[in-house]
Amino acid sequence: MKTRTLLLLSVGTALMILLAGGALLFQLSNQESTTAATPLGSATTIGDVEATVVSAEVDGDRLVVSVEIGGVDDTDGIDSFRLVTGDQRLDPIAAQADGRCGSISLATQACTIEFDISASEGTSRVLVLRRGEEQATWRLG
Repeated sequence: MKTRTLLLLSVGTALMILLAGGALLFQLSNQESTTAATPLGSATTIGDVEATVVSAEVDGDRLVVSVEIGGVDDTDGIDSFRLVTGDQRLDPIAAQADGRCGSISLATQACTIEFDISASEGTSRVLVLRRGEEQATWRLG
């Protein structure tokens, strides 16, 4: 192929990419904004789980979140929680301790979920619970 043909093909490809990006931006601008955060103390249903985040407090290098949770027997259900800070996404501490949630049961239970925030420099904290295709968020700070 000649150089001129290759240059015309590359310009045509660049224009198609530009048009596709513009169409995507147009689609995104017409979407509804994200869902509002669930208020503390309000019960909400996420998939097969009903959860209420009662409170959250910092205890040294840990964020302790008090929850009431139930609705399904799931031994690994607490792994559905994440803490999103300004600079990281943190998993809950999995080690068993007195009062700490270990699993989700059919009956509603009051327990705590703890996160190690020692390496996080962000002050913004959002708790996320994702079950299947649904999720709920709580603003903790």
